[in-house]
Amino acid sequence: MTVLVLGDQLSRRHGPLADRPDDDILLIESTAFAERLPYHPHKLTLVFSAMRHVRDRLREQGRTVHYLQSETFEDGFEQYAADHPEATLHCLRPSSYGSDDRLHQAASVSGLDIEFVDNELFLCDAETFDEWASDRESYRHEEFYRFMRRKTGYLMADDEPVGGEWNYDDQNRETPPEGWDAPSVLAFEPDETTREVQAWVRERFGGGYDDPPYGGSWADPEEFRWPVTRPQAVRALDDFVSNRLPVFGDYQDAMLADEWALAHSLLSTSLNLGLLHPAEVIERAVEAYRDGSAPLNCVEGFVRQVLGWREFLRHVYRREMPALATANALGATEDLPELYWTSETEMACLSDVVDGVRRRGYSHHIERLMILSNFGLLYGVEPAQLNRWFHAGYVDAFHWVTTPNVVEMGLYGANLFATKPYAASANYVDKMSDYCGDCPYYKTKTTGEDACPFNTLYWDFLDRNEERLRSNHRMGLVYSHLDNKSEEELTAIREQAVDVRERARRREL
Repeated sequence: MTVLVLGDQLSRRHGPLADRPDDDILLIESTAFAERLPYHPHKLTLVFSAMRHVRDRLREQGRTVHYLQSETFEDGFEQYAADHPEATLHCLRPSSYGSDDRLHQAASVSGLDIEFVDNELFLCDAETFDEWASDRESYRHEEFYRFMRRKTGYLMADDEPVGGEWNYDDQNRETPPEGWDAPSVLAFEPDETTREVQAWVRERFGGGYDDPPYGGSWADPEEFRWPVTRPQAVRALDDFVSNRLPVFGDYQDAMLADEWALAHSLLSTSLNLGLLHPAEVIERAVEAYRDGSAPLNCVEGFVRQVLGWREFLRHVYRREMPALATANALGATEDLPELYWTSETEMACLSDVVDGVRRRGYSHHIERLMILSNFGLLYGVEPAQLNRWFHAGYVDAFHWVTTPNVVEMGLYGANLFATKPYAASANYVDKMSDYCGDCPYYKTKTTGEDACPFNTLYWDFLDRNEERLRSNHRMGLVYSHLDNKSEEELTAIREQAVDVRERARRREL
């Protein structure tokens, strides 16, 4: 018997790796898998370094670990089967759609079999979610979040939420005062193993990123900073709870040009690789509330992200694939502008956020939704193209996480759980950030010279999609504002929107 450990299942405390202490262990580095997209070098470094560190730690503990590097998983299974014919592999069920079938088929070619077990790296199993969803006409995150609070008891007093409210989102929309300094962020110095991976990634995968349409998009990123071991991930959790959680909630929706991390946890990489378990992350946050070191609005906001949103998206993805990946409810047809790869635009907000992804493989959630996805929504980008970019560019991206976040939440592509499109003009960007003050585009102008493209595209989006969106009860107010515009104004907006897209295609936006 052998335990197969995938690159996003690196927990030594859960699943077959913990339950079968006498079994051999198999890990496979697949270069073909890493070449499916032009992944950010920090993403590849993170995954492969974390895998190699788990290998070394398991060997230190006396486990027999077979660590294979191959072009494909099928090649890796063939190598393993040469010395272990007809072995049975035990593995946590993968989160990405179709991975279990592909792995089973690849292994069977070499006479191997795979037995998958429930993925214990989440808090809600498939049976529980399916039972919750069975009598509902649509998915509603807030209802699921309350269900999970009751099920787990987190932030609950008997059957009521601690503090009397389920949700403190209205307290979590502040912008930092002038002169505010964000708490410091841990950066982990690469050790010898990580440096070896970095060199290999540059040699093996680096050259292709200079080819169109990527335009050298990931060239010269910042120093690698992410946790690649369980002890480092625990230190990152400790640091967040002690230093940033106490102000996380207030400023979680804010955007500052000079503060890329603000008070965000930066724990998504460790959670998505299995170095941290969501239960321990949530329980540390709840403990901080109980001992008085973090206020309720901050802790509840964080718990909602991990216990509610992360678990919710995983199961919506599981149930709605494969249609979700190509969903396009608004019929968007525009190609992804090249500026997403190059950051070459005079729009201060979009340029800064894209540049942060280029340099770090990261931006926080409100930048992902209200800058990157919002612009794609208004511009009319085909959802699958933007999803592909997110999957390639972010260190914490896996298909199960990006697809519902981008296709549905960001681009309103599937009519599954988003109750309206998250479309916003420059007014929102100005309210929640400091970008507009130094931008050459005018936040108050919709048409004419130097009008903000967000404004132009916002009204053009409402106009173009009126037949699909006007009946949405949450869109009544914005359509009443559209009704106040004259036909002359709408004509000018339509013409300027065409110009915005032409300038983006010419790399002149």
